[in-house]
Amino acid sequence: MLYAGFMSSALPPFPQPQEPLDAPELLSVGPAPEEPCLRADAARNRARLLEAAARLIAEHGVAGVTMEAVAAAAQVGKGTVFRRFGDRTGLLMALLDHSGRQLQADFLSGPPPLGPGAPPLARLRAFGVAVLYRSAEQLDLQLAAQAEPDRRFSHPAARALRTHVTMLLRQIVPDADCELLSHTLMASLDPALIHHLTRQCGMPMERLEAAWIDLVARTTRTEPPR
Repeated sequence: MLYAGFMSSALPPFPQPQEPLDAPELLSVGPAPEEPCLRADAARNRARLLEAAARLIAEHGVAGVTMEAVAAAAQVGKGTVFRRFGDRTGLLMALLDHSGRQLQADFLSGPPPLGPGAPPLARLRAFGVAVLYRSAEQLDLQLAAQAEPDRRFSHPAARALRTHVTMLLRQIVPDADCELLSHTLMASLDPALIHHLTRQCGMPMERLEAAWIDLVARTTRTEPPR
C-alpha cells in the first residue's frame, strides 16, 4: 500500500473546508502568503528552481540538493535561490508542499474515511495511515526538510495536521486534553521515528499501520476495528 494509491491521484482545486470553524489553521498549508501575488516571471523562476531541485534529488539523492547546486542546475545566481526560499530547509519544504496540499485537500473534502462523511474515529485512523505512508515514500526528503526544534512544531504545515487531529479528538473524547493528545499521536508519525523503525529496525509498514490503529484505540478508549 502506497501513499500515492491511498490518496487521490491528482491535486484537486483547493477546497473550502468542511470542518468546524474553530480550525482555521487547516488553510495555512501551501505556498507562502505572498506567492499568489508573484509576478509571472517570478513564478516561472520559482518553478524552474523547484524542477532543478527535483532533478538533483532524482540523480544524487537529497544530499545533492544544496543552494549552490540548485542555482547551478537552474543557471541562476545563488542569491536568487536564497531570496526565493530563504535557506535549504525552505527549499526542501517547498518540494514537499505539493503532496502536503494533496493530503490537506483529501482530509478537508476528499472521500471518506479520510475526508468528511465518516465518523471521526474512522477519519482519525485513516489520517494516520495516510501520513504514515506519505512519510515512508518521501522519507529522505522529509528528514532533510525538518525544521530546527524551535520552529518544528510551529511550522504552518505541522500546525495544520495537528489542528486536524485535535479537532477529531474533540469529537471522540471531548473530556480529554485533546491539544496535548494530538502532539502524542503526531509524535508516533514523526519521520525520524519511521526511519528508525523501518530502515534501522527492519519493521514492515504493516506493523506500523497496525500500531497506529492500536494507539488510536487506546488513546480514545475505543475498540479497534475487527
